[in-house]
Amino acid sequence: MIKQTKKQMLMLAAIASIGLSAPSAFAQVNDVVVAGQGEIPYVIDARNVVARSGTGLCWRTGYWSPAAASTAMAGNLPVGCACDSDIVPADKCTTPVAAAAPAPKPTADKVKLSADALFDFDKAVLKPEGKTKLNDLAAKAKSLKLEVILAVGHTDRIGSTTYNQRLSERRAAAVKTYLVSQGVDANRVYTEGKGETQPVTGNKCDKVSGRAAQISCLQPDRRVEVEVIGSK
Repeated sequence: MIKQTKKQMLMLAAIASIGLSAPSAFAQVNDVVVAGQGEIPYVIDARNVVARSGTGLCWRTGYWSPAAASTAMAGNLPVGCACDSDIVPADKCTTPVAAAAPAPKPTADKVKLSADALFDFDKAVLKPEGKTKLNDLAAKAKSLKLEVILAVGHTDRIGSTTYNQRLSERRAAAVKTYLVSQGVDANRVYTEGKGETQPVTGNKCDKVSGRAAQISCLQPDRRVEVEVIGSK
């Protein structure tokens, strides 16, 4: 062991003298710092840095072997990866890349809220009870991560198809205007008119006689159906 130590010291002295005249390329070689545990197959200095020749080659000791170069560690890789990369298996000289953690799955619960706003005959003005329902709907929407609000207008069957289509669109627009006045983002509210094509009264008013009685019977058809879609 003493002979080995003296041998290493002589090597270091020789290296130091060689280093004075070493080419500039040697100065650019990165230091290889070993862990300092077990049999180290390369000559190291007081900093645990592997000593190199003037041409940048690592100085081997009497302990050197391919196995030792592959097991003595310099950081996370075998020391031989820097000194004898042609001998140490390539797979040992690659730092494993940690797999990316899977993105967390959304845990938000989809929520749907709905309300009907009724209108007087031939009108697109919200009734007081309709405003009350929309106030409640707007308040609940503010507690959600709002995606969209759909307002679909309808009419009864009295009047022409063209007129009723336009009336249904005006009713849907009236609901949007009111919701926006309650703080709902206008870009989240979409409107559509269905005219008289989707009555909820069916044929229950077919035998009702008298215009006033029929208008009263068809009241449920004069509506805007509002649906709020979001998540908690």
